[in-house]
Amino acid sequence: MRILVTLLVLAVVGIGGWQLLPSQENKNKTITVGTTDAVTSLDPAGAYDAGSWALYSSVFQTLLTFEPGGVQPVPDAAKSCAFVSGSGLKQYRCTLRDGITFPSGRAMTAEDVKFSFDRVKKIHSDVGPVSLLSTLGSVSADDAHTVTFHLSSPDATFPLKVATGAGSIVDREKYPADALRTGSEVDGTGPYTLTAYAKNSKADLTPNKSYQGYLDSTGRPIELRYYGDSQKLNDAWAGKQLDVATRTLPPHVLSALNPSDPRERVSVSDSAETRNLYLNTHAGSPLHDARVRRAMAWLVNREQLAATVYDGTVDPLYSLVPTGLIGHTTSFFDAYPTQNVKKARELLTEAGVKLPVEFTFGYGEGRGAGKQEAAELKKQLEAGGLFKVDVKGYEWTKFQKLWAAGKMDAWAVGWVADYPDPDTFGAPLVGTGSTMFTGYSNKSVDGLIRDSQQYADRSRVAQDFRRLQGDVAADVPLIPLWQAKEYVVSNEDVGGGQYLADGTGVFRLWLLKWI
Repeated sequence: MRILVTLLVLAVVGIGGWQLLPSQENKNKTITVGTTDAVTSLDPAGAYDAGSWALYSSVFQTLLTFEPGGVQPVPDAAKSCAFVSGSGLKQYRCTLRDGITFPSGRAMTAEDVKFSFDRVKKIHSDVGPVSLLSTLGSVSADDAHTVTFHLSSPDATFPLKVATGAGSIVDREKYPADALRTGSEVDGTGPYTLTAYAKNSKADLTPNKSYQGYLDSTGRPIELRYYGDSQKLNDAWAGKQLDVATRTLPPHVLSALNPSDPRERVSVSDSAETRNLYLNTHAGSPLHDARVRRAMAWLVNREQLAATVYDGTVDPLYSLVPTGLIGHTTSFFDAYPTQNVKKARELLTEAGVKLPVEFTFGYGEGRGAGKQEAAELKKQLEAGGLFKVDVKGYEWTKFQKLWAAGKMDAWAVGWVADYPDPDTFGAPLVGTGSTMFTGYSNKSVDGLIRDSQQYADRSRVAQDFRRLQGDVAADVPLIPLWQAKEYVVSNEDVGGGQYLADGTGVFRLWLLKWI
């Protein structure tokens, strides 16, 4: 009897241990992740969007990277990086880590780093990240392991920019120096290898056994699945075709998520992701006159938009810089506190424009609740018969090209912070030659951006950004709409979802694991 009891206890302990530890079968089992964030290009010189950069963070390395929730970058492909003493924040030097090799087996050198940054600037893609490197004058490979960045003006934020997708390091023997690479091959040194890719469908990622960098582990095999709209993503999640779903389920689904539901794991976190309505300020545009744009600002009701279209899953935003970052204000609330048709009409009368002012409004199809949002904004802007809005949705890649070419008068776009600093909302969005191509140019704004970049102590930039946001609220090259939260859902067998995304563009697939 004692023997039987002992065997029974051992059996129970064995079962308990098996339940606590992942089986060998699960350890190497692929984790499927669904998203609506499309990849527009596999070449880092040709894309500046959330979907592309999420993939880049897995298959390419940057000299520096961000830890989950971190505000200062840490070395990845680099062993160390620092501003050159006495350079006045105008020279930044990095020493490469030993042992990093490309898929071909060739060792990464400083020449590859120089090549990667040079080609971003040389190709200068309309939808690429070149605007992030506006302060980069030149790059020199001092020796095989040392690279120096020579800046045109002091820029304390440059290390943050190096850690983004714009700093992805490519193999100089596989990528053309003056053109984007075509096809579906990727030659990077990131934690994953892209083993298969079908545009707008899937990306198969296998842990890179040769990876040398910041991470201790490169995680589990991943299959990224791309969906054309939020409802299709939700159908796949509800149909148990996915292990993880993120960016972006429909608002009514997000609002109904229950963190105590034992059948799934729900992660909701703060995010620096924002969404703005961008306005074409070029001469010839019906929105060229700032008074017309101010009239529009008097008609937008963010609370109603957040409550009705987004079911309370986003927060109304009243300024360029979101809450949680240094320098955040409520400049648009201060200038346009409530929806006011009378004040809007007065501005349009002063501008001497014919009523209603007609303009086109574009949005990206399949991007969350973009269609419903556009319909609500059309309704708000047409209040009082002051405006007539022609709304149209476009496939994401075409949408990007249209706004870059100035083919729309207004367009709504989400913006995922490149790094945790208000600077990422400066030059890329409202600086002269911004990536949003609004045509907006203000010497005061440009000066404030440059001034803020001189402070290594980032707490000192608050005053510059408060003034900048006041200028933006007066000129209205854009109208802030809302600030997002980060939602990730996974089934009960997958952990790490809470670390997957934090609103900085890094997609930490390597932290997903079987439980």
